[in-house]
Amino acid sequence: MTTRVLTGITTSGTPHLGNYVGAIRPALAASARDGVESFFFLADYHALIKVTDPARVQRSTLEIAATWLACGLDPDRVWFYRQSDVPETTELTWLLTCVAGKGLLNRAHAYKAAVDRNREAGEDDDAGVTAGLFMYPVLMSADILLFNAHQVPVGRDQVQHIEMARDFAQRFNHVYGAHFTLPEAIVDEQVATLPGLDGRKMSKSYDNTIPLFAPRRQLEKLVYGIVTDSRAPGEPKDAEGSNVFQLYRAFASDAETAAFRQAFADGIAWGEAKRQLFERIDVEIAPMREKYEALIAHPERIEAQLRDGAQRVRARYATPLLQALRDAVGLRDLGKRAATGAGERAGTASAPVFKQYRESDGTFHFKLVDGERELLHSDAHASPRDAGHLVARLKADAGSAIQALEDRTLRLEGDLVGHLCEGVLVEELAEALARFAEDAA
Repeated sequence: MTTRVLTGITTSGTPHLGNYVGAIRPALAASARDGVESFFFLADYHALIKVTDPARVQRSTLEIAATWLACGLDPDRVWFYRQSDVPETTELTWLLTCVAGKGLLNRAHAYKAAVDRNREAGEDDDAGVTAGLFMYPVLMSADILLFNAHQVPVGRDQVQHIEMARDFAQRFNHVYGAHFTLPEAIVDEQVATLPGLDGRKMSKSYDNTIPLFAPRRQLEKLVYGIVTDSRAPGEPKDAEGSNVFQLYRAFASDAETAAFRQAFADGIAWGEAKRQLFERIDVEIAPMREKYEALIAHPERIEAQLRDGAQRVRARYATPLLQALRDAVGLRDLGKRAATGAGERAGTASAPVFKQYRESDGTFHFKLVDGERELLHSDAHASPRDAGHLVARLKADAGSAIQALEDRTLRLEGDLVGHLCEGVLVEELAEALARFAEDAA
């Protein structure tokens, strides 16, 4: 089975070494694994929530796209596109908005933090808070659900947004039928967090970053400006507590790291330690820097790649899904629907639908509903993906192999499915399943 993994990159600044070590390098390595289908997109709509300088958004989009390409992203092997080139994203955002609970959005971390700051300042709770900030989790959910991503690598502070996406998907599935896979947050506790020039986490917010593709001389100057303690040459130094050592380890092999650690114990001078750090970083970055500079010199080529990526991912995923969702919520071609409706079974208000949900014990279930009547209830599943796979098999089978045992337990090709609801015959269930094949035809 193929696992769809989605990564979004907000276009609000210039990539730095921390971005490379903590996100870019591990994401590209993960995308090369067998059985993984990777989606990488430039989240320029998200950038508008906090950046009001159009030139900065445009420049950041170019720099980030060039960075990922220079670091080894292959648009022929992964989906690589710009968020704003996929208009289905904003349409899905509205559909999800109509099932999203405001109370849940009230609890979003970014919104709560803004409210807390306003209260501390004696301001109105919503002073300076835009609807964009408030609706950020819905837009992020649309990014994920549009491609029914199975996994979304995030930092621990973003896990809440994935949980919200699951909630919105569940609510939509419950009301309109099973259309969305429930995504899972993937938090890699082993991903390195680099210290910046001042020892705090490398972040644009602290203005303590080292740009990933800074020219060699600028890189050298920045590395030599890293804050260290006052221990003199010859005096043993604490490797684990050193920003220089932490940065070196992120780029070095185990053997190189061990040798550098020993040099700290032997009292290496800070100037020499920084020289070795600079050389080690530059060995890895220099070839990519050359590619980056060549890419930046031809922005029209990057533009063409992004637009091509968007067209392909729309045709493969976004447009078909939105067509199905439009039909599900009632945004239909009146002529075609009327023709179809004339032949529908008498007394049936709508086609049968699968509804997926999560119980309070954390297990996942689904049921098949035909109008107001429930036909089957599934057994418990450990993950939404397992439940979704079985739903897909039932639809594909179209009732040809479903079997009911004496205790009304249901099996499909030997696998346990669940049980028939009270008063439902297996023939009725098979007929309802057959209608999925008819609708698909």
